[in-house]
Amino acid sequence: MVDVISDTSFLIHLATNRIINFSTLEVEIGKLEFVIPEIVTQELHHLSKDSSKKRIALETLDFIKNFKTNIISGKTADLGILDFIEKNGGIVATMDKELKNNIKKIGGSVISISNNKIVLEA
Repeated sequence: MVDVISDTSFLIHLATNRIINFSTLEVEIGKLEFVIPEIVTQELHHLSKDSSKKRIALETLDFIKNFKTNIISGKTADLGILDFIEKNGGIVATMDKELKNNIKKIGGSVISISNNKIVLEA
């Protein structure tokens, strides 16, 4: 089982869209466990206070309630995740183009969603 650090953008997309290959991920990519940094949960709680983002944030929080969590902290979720990956290596699930590029620069791997499928980016 490989832990995949998940950021806010990926989780919102995962929670609010039908992902075609979610049930076949183990065959396509391997056995993954999406891990939620506490800072990402805090970011979702913060978004839930914004009337325009409340529904999506609450839907995402409900979707991830049984996911494994870890204590990644930082000035922002992205900086915390980058720092963690730089020190420990690993895979990050994100839709954020800038974060993807930064993760790849420090030798981490990226999972994202393309055409409603979860994909491991090269």
